[in-house]
Amino acid sequence: MNHVELSPELILQAYANGVFPMAESREDESLFWVDPRERGIIPLDGFHISRSLARLIRQDRYRVTFDQDFSGVMEGCADREETWINATIFDLYGQLFEMGFGHSVEIWDGPRLVGGSYGLALGTAYFGESMFSRVTNASKLALAYLVTHLRRTGFTLFDTQFLTEHLASLGGIEISRAQYRSLLHEALQHNADFNSVSDPLTPQDVLQLRGQMS
Repeated sequence: MNHVELSPELILQAYANGVFPMAESREDESLFWVDPRERGIIPLDGFHISRSLARLIRQDRYRVTFDQDFSGVMEGCADREETWINATIFDLYGQLFEMGFGHSVEIWDGPRLVGGSYGLALGTAYFGESMFSRVTNASKLALAYLVTHLRRTGFTLFDTQFLTEHLASLGGIEISRAQYRSLLHEALQHNADFNSVSDPLTPQDVLQLRGQMS
């Protein structure tokens, strides 16, 4: 894809049709569309909080925020030897954040950003893009808070694109392309507002989710 032809609006249209862009590497200036045969999702009523994650949540040692450092989270996600997040992705998703479609969850240790995740929201679908950890289990903590926030703000679909071992340990599953598109179609018939609830989540709020799913 030629960068000149790309726009935030085109990216949103692609997501609404079940595809998303990636780059071969950080240095590659071009993007390509991806439409997985098997799609990874985290059922919002099936997120798994292990004993160790529950213990970390109870400790409440990290501060959790939403939409406070979108670019910092993207940089954290790209800070690895191999990444599909190139300059074009940074630019387009930064614009989507400014337009209100991009969102992030941040994990802070004092003033230091130690973990987080970012994605896009459209209808009642949330498309998780990437996550990172600079301390043990920070990305799991981010996802626990994110799932709780998505549930309380009316989202119905949490798309993770692919299923990794890490995501499977948190309750992630794979579904067929046809199943995914059916869920996506339904999610796009309704609206959810990521910012409709501004009250900070407490550890008890997140752990209550565990009780509801047990």
